[in-house]
Amino acid sequence: MMKKSDYLHTGKILMATNNKNKLKEIRSVLSSLKTISVYSLNDFGITAEIAEDGKTLEDNALLKAEYVFRLLDIPAISDDTGLFVDALNGEPGIYSARYAGENASYSDNCKKLLSNLKSVRSEDRKARFESVICLYTGIDEYKFFKGICKGKIIENEKGTNGFGYDPVFVPDGMSGTFAELSAEEKNLISHRALALRSFREFIEKNN
Repeated sequence: MMKKSDYLHTGKILMATNNKNKLKEIRSVLSSLKTISVYSLNDFGITAEIAEDGKTLEDNALLKAEYVFRLLDIPAISDDTGLFVDALNGEPGIYSARYAGENASYSDNCKKLLSNLKSVRSEDRKARFESVICLYTGIDEYKFFKGICKGKIIENEKGTNGFGYDPVFVPDGMSGTFAELSAEEKNLISHRALALRSFREFIEKNN
């Protein structure tokens, strides 16, 4: 179990999540930052879910980053991601993780999305993923980094990689879904990777 005192002023950053898939992506994109190590809430024995009741991705990212910073006094990063589908007036948006209910699985959410798009033509299924990263370094000291990946929603799930809505989202310029790409391929173009790349460039410039 990590102790808070072990990480103060040592180049450690706490990611405000215990989602293993997110952590894997984040650590991969930030692997070139030799002066920074990313830790999860689980490294501190924290399992509680952080409320995401903001009205925007920025609101939720800030809520989570500020929460863990105040809890442990360690610089924190958090992300909030949403899938915005034009034909559904932006749904599921900020409710993407719980589109089919509070305890919905990734599969539940995908099935609800496909059901709601059942009568929508292929050419009208445009969508975009948006990710917002919040870096919180002190009381009221924070910065946002944003990434957007445009694409479309297909009619059936394809692929076994990734997570979330990856099996139903085909990014522009690609023939397969995110779930059909390797982690390395996805990290070149994904919304979260683009936001993290901006974060990485900021750290490289200012660290």
